[in-house]
Amino acid sequence: MRSKGTKTIAENRKARHEYFVLESYEAGIELVGTEVKSIRQGSVNLKDAWCSIDKGELFVRGMHISPYEKGNIFNRDPMRVRKLLMHKREINKLFGTVKQDGLSLIPLSIYFKDSKVKLQLGLCKGKKLYDKRADAAKRDASREIDRTMKSRNR
Repeated sequence: MRSKGTKTIAENRKARHEYFVLESYEAGIELVGTEVKSIRQGSVNLKDAWCSIDKGELFVRGMHISPYEKGNIFNRDPMRVRKLLMHKREINKLFGTVKQDGLSLIPLSIYFKDSKVKLQLGLCKGKKLYDKRADAAKRDASREIDRTMKSRNR
């Protein structure tokens, strides 16, 4: 019996630090058998990954899937370009917004959804340095408020 539900394998935390995520999309990913086994073990890195649209097709680049240890000649290049699976009209819509508004497509997370590997894409806008500082200040302030509330409730 196949497992139901979602299980997150890896998240791109750097993306949330570097970009404002405006919208998120779900895409399937075209993989080889040994890559799926390697993903099941959690050996995937999305840190420097990005997506591009070439000739009406969506690709993820810079995603590192470590070779499967028990694999053989069927192991592929860990940094190879992988095709993403989405509806044509969704890809065309993304292509238009990326070209027009100067946004980026960044992989946010990779997960299993009912035994299928899915990639969550974010339509992102780059943060400036002062945006990053404001986010850090807001996070520190909320952390300080939580600390004082916890100490007063004792």
